[in-house]
Amino acid sequence: MSYLKDELSGFIPEEISGEIIKDVARGSSIIRLSKAEEMKTDEKKVPVMTSGAGAYWVGEGERIKTSGATWIYPKLVAKKLAVIIPVTKEKLEDTTINVFSELRESISEAFYKTIDSACIFGTNSPFETSLFGKISTSGNTIAATEKIDIDVSDLMSKVEENGFDVNGFTATIGLKGTLRKLRDNNGASLFIEGTNQKEFYSQPIEFVRNGAWDKAKAIIIGGEWKYSLFGLKQGIEFEILKEATLQNTLDSDGKPISLAEQDMVAIKATMRVAYLCVKENAFAAVIPSPAPDADATLSGLSIGSLMLSPTFDKDVTGYTTSTANATNTITATASDLNATVEIKVGDTAVSNGGAATWESGENIVTIKVTNGSAEKTYTITVTKS
Repeated sequence: MSYLKDELSGFIPEEISGEIIKDVARGSSIIRLSKAEEMKTDEKKVPVMTSGAGAYWVGEGERIKTSGATWIYPKLVAKKLAVIIPVTKEKLEDTTINVFSELRESISEAFYKTIDSACIFGTNSPFETSLFGKISTSGNTIAATEKIDIDVSDLMSKVEENGFDVNGFTATIGLKGTLRKLRDNNGASLFIEGTNQKEFYSQPIEFVRNGAWDKAKAIIIGGEWKYSLFGLKQGIEFEILKEATLQNTLDSDGKPISLAEQDMVAIKATMRVAYLCVKENAFAAVIPSPAPDADATLSGLSIGSLMLSPTFDKDVTGYTTSTANATNTITATASDLNATVEIKVGDTAVSNGGAATWESGENIVTIKVTNGSAEKTYTITVTKS
């Protein structure tokens, strides 16, 4: 029986590391859907056929034609993924197996959350690209409407137009409520929530439930998942840290934990994983629709009782008028109550609903409407006779 104090570095016992890897695979959507590649070294070339061999009709006595398949050999490169968990020094007196049995859930959750966010969206990722990055670059995106079932059908069509089949989806767990309400023409549910397997459009769907989903980028992703490769090098290493300051782990006072000052140690667990999307056209995503532009128009504009030319229209920004008056009241009404209105005569600010004083000749009135990032400026040339 070995104690942690006697093994300050090494590999987590196989019986525990094996369970951690199973937990990670169960918790990670990208692992559950992707094609698994066993890695014995940190790099592995994977043969991928880009065009297949042809078959030909052959008559009696005729020579059989041949054609070669075309292959590419993308490389999976394993990267180190580490989690650091602070514990009390008393843990050093416990057995290695007991300690890692107790920390198994925390280690697994940290691993699969980081794997999903890096592989799907490229968040804090060491990999050259991510699944969504490939989809975005290829233009295989559908802007969401109010009908998610139609949106996903369009997603599937994009993949099919490229010669692939959608055989699975991944999405944020927050989408489940919407999917449960969907029905086909016969009233049957499009979403099947089984005990071990959930299906949408008769294909498996994996929900990211670990906080790794980026809702600002995508709502749901689908594709032919044999072209999404995930590599895992067996074995999880560990190291005991005694004097580090954990910058990303904060104490109750909001300050980074100093192990030496707080009489603690930390256990760093490290595994090696690789990810690669080898055919971006085999995937597509439904993405959030861009927010409508804020309204920075006017619904009304007047200068006393003067006639504007042309007649006011919120989409027309240039006007002229004339007056013999020394002053007139300027009133501008924004279409959106959240918008602000700024009025100037030349360089002189005039309050909305206030009186403007005219100089002889042309006077330039500007009305600037601002609503968030949206802006619109109206101009009136007032000629004083």
